[in-house]
Amino acid sequence: MLQRQVQAKIFAKRNAEEEREAQEWIEHILGEKFQAPYEDALRDGQILCQLINKLSPGAVPKINTSGAQFKLMENIQKFQKAIMAYGVAELDVFQTVDLWEKKDISQVTTTIFALGRTTYKHPEWPGPWLGPKPSEENKREFSEDVIAAGKTAIGLQAGTNKGATQAGQNMGAGRKIILNK
Repeated sequence: MLQRQVQAKIFAKRNAEEEREAQEWIEHILGEKFQAPYEDALRDGQILCQLINKLSPGAVPKINTSGAQFKLMENIQKFQKAIMAYGVAELDVFQTVDLWEKKDISQVTTTIFALGRTTYKHPEWPGPWLGPKPSEENKREFSEDVIAAGKTAIGLQAGTNKGATQAGQNMGAGRKIILNK
């Protein structure tokens, strides 16, 4: 019973729109459509390895196309290692069982989006990209004069707005104090 509830909760996290978007991105890069449903197409890791090889040629030199289960699971592990080398944070990488045993496909999709965002940081990648462009540091240097001038200004957080106040504003009923005699 508890396992069924956990499975239902994990399944509820799945976002069909994001999965479709991730699938279309992969299909566009590889130039071919999935021959099976999303999670089944990705399960053996071959498509994922082909994807990272398109983004970073030679990232996975040998992709296992057949053999025992552990050989196919090895593809997933090679993909995970390659995307971390590409720049995806380890925190964003799914666990092998999430895909192989279809335990948490939403986490697999999250990893694909993390990979898509990482492509923005690679100027050699002409696109397409997936997900929003990550923000970049915008460090500013100020002279001592500008810093000193900034210390004399009163910010709006200090409670002034060029003399504007709320004096004279009445909102709602006025306050009435009634004394019982």
